[in-house]
Amino acid sequence: MTQVLVITGPTASGKSQLAYELAEEVPLEVISVDSAQVYRGFDIGSAKPDAEQQRKVRHHLIDIRDASNPYSAADFRADAVMLIEEILSRQRLPVLVGGSMLYIKALRDGIANLPAADPAIRSELIEEAEQYGWTRLHDRLKRIDPQAASRIKAADKQRLQRALEVHRLTGQSMSQLLQEGNQPCPFELTEIAIIPSDRKILHLRIAERFDQMLERGLIDEVINIRAMPGIDPELPALKSVGYRQVWNYLEGQCNFDVMRQKAIAATRQLAKRQYTWLRSWPDLAVLDKANLAEVLKIVEAASI
Repeated sequence: MTQVLVITGPTASGKSQLAYELAEEVPLEVISVDSAQVYRGFDIGSAKPDAEQQRKVRHHLIDIRDASNPYSAADFRADAVMLIEEILSRQRLPVLVGGSMLYIKALRDGIANLPAADPAIRSELIEEAEQYGWTRLHDRLKRIDPQAASRIKAADKQRLQRALEVHRLTGQSMSQLLQEGNQPCPFELTEIAIIPSDRKILHLRIAERFDQMLERGLIDEVINIRAMPGIDPELPALKSVGYRQVWNYLEGQCNFDVMRQKAIAATRQLAKRQYTWLRSWPDLAVLDKANLAEVLKIVEAASI
Protein backbone atom coordinates (compact mmCIF):
# COMPACT_ATOMS: atom_id res chain seq x y z
CA MET A 1 0.00 0.00 0.00
CA THR A 2 1.26 3.47 -0.89
CA GLN A 3 0.27 6.81 0.54
CA VAL A 4 -1.70 9.33 -1.51
CA LEU A 5 -3.01 12.64 -0.20
CA VAL A 6 -6.59 13.76 -0.78
CA ILE A 7 -7.65 17.38 -0.15
CA THR A 8 -11.40 17.76 -0.35
CA GLY A 9 -14.20 19.82 1.13
CA PRO A 10 -17.21 21.88 0.09
CA THR A 11 -16.96 24.25 -2.85
CA ALA A 12 -15.16 27.55 -2.20
CA SER A 13 -13.47 26.23 0.97
CA GLY A 14 -9.89 26.86 -0.24
CA LYS A 15 -8.80 23.38 -1.39
CA SER A 16 -6.79 24.45 -4.43
CA GLN A 17 -4.98 27.27 -2.66
CA LEU A 18 -3.94 24.86 0.09
CA ALA A 19 -2.54 22.47 -2.54
CA TYR A 20 -0.49 25.28 -4.10
CA GLU A 21 0.93 26.24 -0.71
CA LEU A 22 1.79 22.59 -0.03
CA ALA A 23 3.55 22.39 -3.41
CA GLU A 24 6.08 24.95 -2.15
CA GLU A 25 7.07 22.52 0.62
CA VAL A 26 6.61 19.07 -0.93
CA PRO A 27 7.33 17.76 -4.46
CA LEU A 28 3.85 16.89 -5.69
CA GLU A 29 1.51 16.68 -8.66
CA VAL A 30 -2.19 17.48 -8.54
CA ILE A 31 -4.92 15.19 -9.82
CA SER A 32 -8.08 17.24 -10.28
CA VAL A 33 -11.19 15.74 -8.68
CA ASP A 34 -13.67 18.01 -10.44
CA SER A 35 -16.42 16.86 -12.78
CA ALA A 36 -16.38 20.14 -14.78
CA GLN A 37 -12.64 20.80 -15.03
CA VAL A 38 -12.20 17.70 -17.19
CA TYR A 39 -14.00 19.49 -20.04
CA ARG A 40 -12.34 21.84 -22.52
CA GLY A 41 -13.77 25.34 -22.49
CA PHE A 42 -15.27 25.02 -19.01
CA ASP A 43 -12.72 27.29 -17.39
CA ILE A 44 -14.20 30.20 -15.45
CA GLY A 45 -17.27 28.45 -14.07
CA SER A 46 -15.25 25.46 -12.84
CA ALA A 47 -12.56 27.64 -11.21
CA LYS A 48 -10.04 25.80 -13.38
CA PRO A 49 -6.37 26.54 -12.58
CA ASP A 50 -5.01 29.13 -14.98
CA ALA A 51 -1.93 28.68 -17.17
CA GLU A 52 0.41 30.17 -14.56
CA GLN A 53 -0.89 27.88 -11.80
CA GLN A 54 -0.54 24.87 -14.08
CA ARG A 55 2.99 25.96 -14.98
CA LYS A 56 4.01 26.09 -11.31
CA VAL A 57 2.30 22.84 -10.31
CA ARG A 58 1.72 19.96 -12.69
CA HIS A 59 -1.99 19.13 -12.98
CA HIS A 60 -3.82 16.11 -14.38
CA LEU A 61 -7.39 15.40 -15.54
CA ILE A 62 -7.94 18.94 -16.78
CA ASP A 63 -9.09 19.66 -20.36
CA ILE A 64 -9.13 15.98 -21.34
CA ARG A 65 -12.63 15.75 -22.87
CA ASP A 66 -15.09 17.69 -24.99
CA ALA A 67 -18.37 18.22 -23.17
CA SER A 68 -20.17 16.17 -25.82
CA ASN A 69 -18.18 13.12 -24.60
CA PRO A 70 -19.28 12.70 -20.94
CA TYR A 71 -16.76 11.63 -18.29
CA SER A 72 -17.89 9.22 -15.57
CA ALA A 73 -16.82 8.23 -12.07
CA ALA A 74 -15.63 4.92 -13.55
CA ASP A 75 -13.47 6.85 -16.04
CA PHE A 76 -12.04 8.85 -13.16
CA ARG A 77 -11.14 5.77 -11.13
CA ALA A 78 -9.31 4.16 -14.05
CA ASP A 79 -7.44 7.36 -14.90
CA ALA A 80 -6.61 8.20 -11.27
CA VAL A 81 -5.13 4.75 -10.53
CA MET A 82 -2.91 5.00 -13.62
CA LEU A 83 -1.84 8.57 -12.82
CA ILE A 84 -1.06 7.80 -9.18
CA GLU A 85 1.27 5.01 -10.25
CA GLU A 86 3.00 7.32 -12.75
CA ILE A 87 3.42 10.14 -10.21
CA LEU A 88 4.81 7.77 -7.58
CA SER A 89 7.31 6.45 -10.14
CA ARG A 90 8.61 10.03 -10.43
CA GLN A 91 9.17 10.12 -6.64
CA ARG A 92 6.49 12.76 -6.22
CA LEU A 93 3.40 12.91 -4.03
CA PRO A 94 0.04 12.42 -5.79
CA VAL A 95 -2.43 14.94 -4.35
CA LEU A 96 -6.08 14.60 -5.31
CA VAL A 97 -7.79 17.98 -5.04
CA GLY A 98 -11.49 18.67 -5.50
CA GLY A 99 -15.02 18.24 -4.30
CA SER A 100 -16.59 15.71 -6.67
CA MET A 101 -17.43 13.22 -3.93
CA LEU A 102 -18.59 10.46 -6.28
CA TYR A 103 -15.15 10.47 -7.89
CA ILE A 104 -13.42 10.05 -4.54
CA LYS A 105 -15.87 7.32 -3.54
CA ALA A 106 -15.21 5.50 -6.82
CA LEU A 107 -11.48 5.53 -6.13
CA ARG A 108 -11.90 4.44 -2.50
CA ASP A 109 -14.54 1.75 -2.91
CA GLY A 110 -14.64 0.81 -6.58
CA ILE A 111 -17.62 1.18 -8.86
CA ALA A 112 -20.09 -1.28 -10.28
CA ASN A 113 -20.13 -1.98 -13.99
CA LEU A 114 -23.79 -1.09 -14.51
CA PRO A 115 -25.28 -1.12 -18.02
CA ALA A 116 -26.21 2.06 -19.84
CA ALA A 117 -29.85 3.12 -19.83
CA ASP A 118 -32.11 1.43 -22.37
CA PRO A 119 -34.85 3.81 -23.62
CA ALA A 120 -37.04 0.95 -24.87
CA ILE A 121 -37.08 -0.84 -21.50
CA ARG A 122 -37.68 2.44 -19.68
CA SER A 123 -40.66 3.18 -21.89
CA GLU A 124 -42.11 -0.27 -21.18
CA LEU A 125 -41.71 0.18 -17.42
CA ILE A 126 -43.30 3.62 -17.48
CA GLU A 127 -46.20 2.34 -19.56
CA GLU A 128 -46.73 -0.54 -17.14
CA ALA A 129 -46.60 1.81 -14.16
CA GLU A 130 -49.12 4.15 -15.74
CA GLN A 131 -51.47 1.23 -16.31
CA TYR A 132 -51.04 -0.72 -13.06
CA GLY A 133 -49.30 1.68 -10.68
CA TRP A 134 -45.75 1.99 -9.33
CA THR A 135 -46.63 -0.21 -6.34
CA ARG A 136 -46.85 -3.20 -8.67
CA LEU A 137 -43.34 -2.49 -9.95
CA HIS A 138 -42.09 -2.09 -6.40
CA ASP A 139 -43.56 -5.49 -5.48
CA ARG A 140 -41.61 -6.99 -8.36
CA LEU A 141 -38.42 -5.36 -7.09
CA LYS A 142 -39.06 -6.91 -3.65
CA ARG A 143 -38.96 -10.35 -5.29
CA ILE A 144 -35.86 -9.86 -7.44
CA ASP A 145 -33.84 -7.50 -5.21
CA PRO A 146 -35.14 -7.27 -1.62
CA GLN A 147 -32.10 -5.27 -0.54
CA ALA A 148 -32.73 -2.54 -3.10
CA ALA A 149 -36.47 -2.59 -2.41
CA SER A 150 -35.81 -1.85 1.25
CA ARG A 151 -33.96 1.33 0.25
CA ILE A 152 -36.09 2.45 -2.69
CA LYS A 153 -39.65 3.60 -2.05
CA ALA A 154 -42.45 3.02 -4.54
CA ALA A 155 -42.71 6.79 -4.94
CA ASP A 156 -39.06 7.05 -6.00
CA LYS A 157 -39.90 6.37 -9.62
CA GLN A 158 -36.51 7.07 -11.16
CA ARG A 159 -34.51 4.78 -8.86
CA LEU A 160 -37.19 2.08 -8.95
CA GLN A 161 -37.21 2.16 -12.72
CA ARG A 162 -33.41 1.97 -12.85
CA ALA A 163 -33.22 -1.05 -10.51
CA LEU A 164 -35.74 -2.96 -12.62
CA GLU A 165 -34.04 -1.90 -15.84
CA VAL A 166 -30.65 -3.18 -14.62
CA HIS A 167 -32.19 -6.56 -13.78
CA ARG A 168 -33.84 -6.78 -17.20
CA LEU A 169 -30.56 -5.97 -18.96
CA THR A 170 -28.20 -8.18 -16.93
CA GLY A 171 -30.28 -10.86 -15.25
CA GLN A 172 -28.65 -9.80 -11.97
CA SER A 173 -29.93 -7.58 -9.20
CA MET A 174 -28.51 -4.10 -8.84
CA SER A 175 -27.46 -4.93 -5.27
CA GLN A 176 -25.44 -7.89 -6.52
CA LEU A 177 -23.71 -5.81 -9.19
CA LEU A 178 -22.92 -3.05 -6.72
CA GLN A 179 -21.43 -5.58 -4.31
CA GLU A 180 -19.26 -7.04 -7.07
CA GLY A 181 -18.07 -3.53 -7.90
CA ASN A 182 -16.65 -2.96 -4.42
CA GLN A 183 -12.92 -2.99 -5.09
CA PRO A 184 -10.62 -1.61 -2.40
CA CYS A 185 -8.35 1.20 -3.46
CA PRO A 186 -4.87 -0.14 -4.33
CA PHE A 187 -3.33 2.82 -2.46
CA GLU A 188 -3.54 4.02 1.11
CA LEU A 189 -5.28 7.38 1.10
CA THR A 190 -4.66 10.09 3.67
CA GLU A 191 -7.75 12.27 3.43
CA ILE A 192 -8.04 15.87 4.56
CA ALA A 193 -11.23 17.92 4.37
CA ILE A 194 -11.56 21.66 4.82
CA ILE A 195 -14.96 22.04 6.49
CA PRO A 196 -15.62 25.60 7.70
CA SER A 197 -17.56 25.50 10.96
CA ASP A 198 -19.17 28.87 10.17
CA ARG A 199 -21.48 28.30 7.21
CA LYS A 200 -22.09 32.05 6.88
CA ILE A 201 -18.45 32.62 5.97
CA LEU A 202 -18.64 29.90 3.32
CA HIS A 203 -21.87 31.36 1.93
CA LEU A 204 -20.20 34.76 1.61
CA ARG A 205 -17.27 33.17 -0.23
CA ILE A 206 -19.66 31.39 -2.59
CA ALA A 207 -21.42 34.64 -3.51
CA GLU A 208 -18.14 36.53 -3.90
CA ARG A 209 -16.65 33.81 -6.08
CA PHE A 210 -19.66 33.66 -8.40
CA ASP A 211 -19.61 37.45 -8.80
CA GLN A 212 -15.92 37.21 -9.68
CA MET A 213 -16.74 34.55 -12.27
CA LEU A 214 -19.31 36.87 -13.84
CA GLU A 215 -16.76 39.71 -13.90
CA ARG A 216 -14.20 37.44 -15.56
CA GLY A 217 -16.58 36.58 -18.39
CA LEU A 218 -18.63 33.53 -17.40
CA ILE A 219 -21.55 34.58 -19.61
CA ASP A 220 -19.29 34.87 -22.68
CA GLU A 221 -17.80 31.48 -21.77
CA VAL A 222 -21.24 29.87 -21.85
CA ILE A 223 -22.01 31.63 -25.16
CA ASN A 224 -18.87 29.99 -26.58
CA ILE A 225 -19.86 26.62 -25.10
CA ARG A 226 -23.28 26.87 -26.76
CA ALA A 227 -21.51 27.15 -30.12
CA MET A 228 -19.51 23.94 -29.59
CA PRO A 229 -20.47 20.95 -31.77
CA GLY A 230 -22.67 18.33 -30.13
CA ILE A 231 -23.63 20.55 -27.19
CA ASP A 232 -26.91 19.81 -25.45
CA PRO A 233 -28.20 21.32 -22.18
CA GLU A 234 -28.81 17.81 -20.79
CA LEU A 235 -25.12 16.88 -20.96
CA PRO A 236 -23.56 16.33 -17.51
CA ALA A 237 -21.14 19.24 -17.95
CA LEU A 238 -24.00 21.67 -18.41
CA LYS A 239 -25.76 20.48 -15.28
CA SER A 240 -22.87 21.88 -13.23
CA VAL A 241 -23.85 24.74 -10.94
CA GLY A 242 -23.34 28.11 -12.55
CA TYR A 243 -23.33 26.78 -16.08
CA ARG A 244 -26.93 25.58 -15.85
CA GLN A 245 -28.19 28.93 -14.55
CA VAL A 246 -26.28 31.01 -17.12
CA TRP A 247 -27.53 28.72 -19.91
CA ASN A 248 -31.12 29.29 -18.78
CA TYR A 249 -30.47 33.05 -18.63
CA LEU A 250 -29.23 33.01 -22.23
CA GLU A 251 -32.35 31.07 -23.17
CA GLY A 252 -34.41 33.97 -21.81
CA GLN A 253 -35.87 31.95 -18.94
CA CYS A 254 -34.89 34.54 -16.32
CA ASN A 255 -33.27 37.94 -15.96
CA PHE A 256 -29.69 38.58 -14.81
CA ASP A 257 -30.51 39.14 -11.14
CA VAL A 258 -32.61 35.96 -10.90
CA MET A 259 -29.86 34.00 -12.67
CA ARG A 260 -27.29 35.24 -10.17
CA GLN A 261 -29.52 34.42 -7.19
CA LYS A 262 -30.29 30.93 -8.52
CA ALA A 263 -26.63 30.17 -9.23
CA ILE A 264 -25.55 31.21 -5.74
CA ALA A 265 -28.43 29.25 -4.17
CA ALA A 266 -27.55 26.15 -6.23
CA THR A 267 -23.90 26.43 -5.17
CA ARG A 268 -24.94 26.65 -1.53
CA GLN A 269 -27.06 23.52 -1.99
CA LEU A 270 -24.06 21.76 -3.53
CA ALA A 271 -21.96 22.73 -0.51
CA LYS A 272 -24.68 21.38 1.78
CA ARG A 273 -24.62 18.01 -0.04
CA GLN A 274 -20.83 17.95 0.22
CA TYR A 275 -21.09 18.60 3.98
CA THR A 276 -23.48 15.63 4.23
CA TRP A 277 -21.08 13.33 2.35
CA LEU A 278 -18.13 14.38 4.48
CA ARG A 279 -19.94 13.87 7.79
CA SER A 280 -20.13 10.15 7.02
CA TRP A 281 -16.55 9.87 5.74
CA PRO A 282 -14.38 7.53 7.88
CA ASP A 283 -10.77 8.32 8.81
CA LEU A 284 -11.04 11.94 7.70
CA ALA A 285 -8.77 14.67 9.07
CA VAL A 286 -10.93 17.79 9.33
CA LEU A 287 -9.64 21.37 9.17
CA ASP A 288 -11.79 24.41 9.86
CA LYS A 289 -9.83 26.37 7.25
CA ALA A 290 -6.90 25.93 4.89
CA ASN A 291 -3.92 25.54 7.22
CA LEU A 292 -0.59 24.55 5.70
CA ALA A 293 1.08 23.88 9.06
CA GLU A 294 -1.64 21.41 10.05
CA VAL A 295 -1.45 19.67 6.67
CA LEU A 296 2.32 19.30 6.96
CA LYS A 297 1.84 17.71 10.40
CA ILE A 298 -0.71 15.25 8.94
CA VAL A 299 1.58 14.44 6.02
CA GLU A 300 4.52 13.84 8.39
CA ALA A 301 2.44 11.70 10.77
CA ALA A 302 1.23 9.57 7.87
CA SER A 303 4.83 9.11 6.68
CA ILE A 304 3.94 10.23 3.19
